[in-house]
Amino acid sequence: MMSNSSPPNKEEIAAAFFVGVNVVKQRLRLSSVSEKLLEIYAEDGMSLEHRMAFTVTADHARQEQVWDAVQGSYSKEPYQIRRMLTERTIRASDKRALFIGFDAYEQAGGAVMRDLFQQNDGGWLENVGLLDGLVAEKLKAEAETIAAEGWKWIEVDVDFPYGHTHHLRELEGTPTDLTAKEQTTIDALSAEHAKLEVEYENADELPDEVDARLGEIETALAAFDDRPVSYDPAEIARAGVFVSIDADGSLSVDRGYFRPQDEAPVTVDGDAEADHDTG
Repeated sequence: MMSNSSPPNKEEIAAAFFVGVNVVKQRLRLSSVSEKLLEIYAEDGMSLEHRMAFTVTADHARQEQVWDAVQGSYSKEPYQIRRMLTERTIRASDKRALFIGFDAYEQAGGAVMRDLFQQNDGGWLENVGLLDGLVAEKLKAEAETIAAEGWKWIEVDVDFPYGHTHHLRELEGTPTDLTAKEQTTIDALSAEHAKLEVEYENADELPDEVDARLGEIETALAAFDDRPVSYDPAEIARAGVFVSIDADGSLSVDRGYFRPQDEAPVTVDGDAEADHDTG
């Protein structure tokens, strides 16, 4: 009589054979390689390392295409197979992927390739077009929020070329004042930092937890140095903002730049612009 129970999951298999769940995942992934490649492996036509490399993708046609390609090349190393299988993807550590986040990408239907046999920064995102579309939508929404502050123009891009602000004049702005609560926090952190430095000034090596705490305090204090800046509404109405993505995937907003054509006209004694021919 056949059992109506569902097949065991990975955790149940791992428990039954006294192995880690990741080991079970690896064995199941190895068995998912295309039949053609499994036959080649069975006939000693490729190594276990080659087979492991092919598990990066579940696309059997692409697996076989890459295997056929490496047969005619000088390099049949597993790293070359991984490189070819992932060359049309985006690393999960890419700032666009960090900006959107895995959850939003996968909820939109995006597929992720993961290597269970090597460290790979979280995997690779297969649907590059989808990712770029999500990035464009999110950047547009962020730019619209910033535009509501009254800026004359907003430029948006994932990356801006080096020196893109060199021909522009940057507004200085006025840093906002610290609140009483913020100042109290700064004083407390500074006092704690000073106390730890005195306590361990003669130590050859700092305990890990102390070293970590000092780092946390320094990071927190540095954040207070990056104060929000306020601008004159009249200047906002003539200046603009660059919106992009930082290397860590966070939103980058660079406010307060004047283009040459938006500078206020030069006047003499309050008269209109004095650049006419006085003949």
